Amino acid sequence: MMRSPHVRVEIHLPRVCAAAGAIRARIGREVRLIAMIKADAYGLGAAQVASALDGQVDEFAYFSLAEAREVRRPGLVTGPPDGAPDEFAALGVRPAISTLDEARRFAGRRVALHVDVGMQRFGFSPDRLGEFISICGDEECFAHAATLPQAHALARAARGRVRMFHSAASSLLDRPAAWQHAVRPGYALFRDAVRVTTPLRLVRPTTGPVGYSRFRAERLGIIMAGYAHGLRPAPVVVNGRPQRVLEAGMNTAFVTVHPDDREGDEVMLLGDGVSPETIARATRTRPHEALLRACAMGERVWRVE
Repeated sequence: MMRSPHVRVEIHLPRVCAAAGAIRARIGREVRLIAMIKADAYGLGAAQVASALDGQVDEFAYFSLAEAREVRRPGLVTGPPDGAPDEFAALGVRPAISTLDEARRFAGRRVALHVDVGMQRFGFSPDRLGEFISICGDEECFAHAATLPQAHALARAARGRVRMFHSAASSLLDRPAAWQHAVRPGYALFRDAVRVTTPLRLVRPTTGPVGYSRFRAERLGIIMAGYAHGLRPAPVVVNGRPQRVLEAGMNTAFVTVHPDDREGDEVMLLGDGVSPETIARATRTRPHEALLRACAMGERVWRVE
């Protein structure tokens, strides 16, 4: 996707820190707080987010070694370990071990054993945990649990056999039984920290069917963002009133407007009444994807106060 120079993406780092503080208050000090900053911290900027969260979280989680190389802070790489063992060690990050070949390659190093409890992407089945412990040791294992029963499956396999295990991301933060030794929130840190806006470039009456889809409306606004920037038809807010993107072209889009709306007025694409969940429902996707798409629409600005 392209970034539109007409779209402003404001990232409020104090809100990220506040979210981390709220999670810390909920889980206490005995449960480790691992901030998941994969995919450039869901589009917010991994380097900026990591700097803001220094001292507030215990460590960071990435998907790839390349992401860890960019941020250069210790933690866990949850994706396939595509890199040399020495580089993982130099960066202070632990690879996720999902296969016996990976286990043998990283034998004697600090690793996290990746147990598949139902996601069916990477990892090995819980009944093979002992086999991997015999090669890599019993320091840590983790899973990507989408449900509480999946978190329980990891606990049954690991309790009494592995010193640290964890499986809860943002969706299980409200289930204390899933916290185990650590939690790995990502979306929960970022969902309320982004504000995406663009001005009305033009407000005009119509004279018949409009656009490619030939819809009808008495009056329209036009914004300088389209599907090339990841925009889809979805709710927006203009001057505090709910409106909607009716049709997205490649570089522009039509939005509904109130009679009092004027050229230059701010159109809220995300934030202040338009949540990632609202966008996700309208576009039939997940809130995580809606957030990442919104962050990629325009030029990012980081606010520190």
